[in-house]
Amino acid sequence: MKRAREVREEDGDSDELSSEAEPDLEQSAAAEKDGEGSAQPHSEANTDVKRSKLQKKLKKLKQTYENRGIIYISRIPPHLKPQKLRHMLSQHGEISRLYLAPEDASARKRRKKMGKSSGKNFTEGWIEFEDKRVAKQVAQMLNGQPMGGKRRSAYHYDLWCLKYLSKFKWDHLTEEIAYQKAVREQMLATEISAAKRERDFYMSRVAKAKATAAQKERRLKRQLKDPQSAGAVDSAPAGPGSKPDGSKERVLRTFGQKRAKADPASEQATMLAPDVLALIAGKK
Repeated sequence: MKRAREVREEDGDSDELSSEAEPDLEQSAAAEKDGEGSAQPHSEANTDVKRSKLQKKLKKLKQTYENRGIIYISRIPPHLKPQKLRHMLSQHGEISRLYLAPEDASARKRRKKMGKSSGKNFTEGWIEFEDKRVAKQVAQMLNGQPMGGKRRSAYHYDLWCLKYLSKFKWDHLTEEIAYQKAVREQMLATEISAAKRERDFYMSRVAKAKATAAQKERRLKRQLKDPQSAGAVDSAPAGPGSKPDGSKERVLRTFGQKRAKADPASEQATMLAPDVLALIAGKK
């Protein structure tokens, strides 16, 4: 009896504890929901702010990109390096990028072989200014004018050959350079493949020549070991279609053909006798 009472009392205590704990759990769940609800709008607000900042940044970059202008220089004097050209043109405006096309390697080798300067020269170039209005003014002002600089410099009396490229962007230049590079690589690949084919053909011919030389050598060794068999081969009787010197005669073949029939309209054509015609057609 005592044990049953103790068990009942313990059950009652556990029911009370569970009933007390249920409200606490409900309160904590409600608090968590409120926290999640308040955090979700905050995160959305942060993403909106980041998106707006990114859009502003992209808009600013696009505006600066559109405001840039490019000048084309058609001739680069010898010994004029990109750093010196940037220094000379940066006095008139801020330069963002500059590209000079190097001369052909064969021309450089030819110049070096003739005993002239072996330095690296450039043929043409593109200069990008931060402001396209400044680029247009620089091209109009300096085109056809002497470059100046020190009198002892090699390009003191050379003239500027500048032209402003309207609606031309740096991406167009990089695309053209990439296209020329791809064409050059393709041509190089075709030349390499043609050289490989020639090499393979030459090696096959060399292997064939070695094989024939080895056959001749084996035949000579066989004749030296057994000269009687070689003499028997030499003294073998000539065949029906061979000459005394061992070479074969040329055989001409003839084929019989049917005789051609005469033309009925010609005088040589055979005519039927009148009595035979009478038998066939009958008497009138």
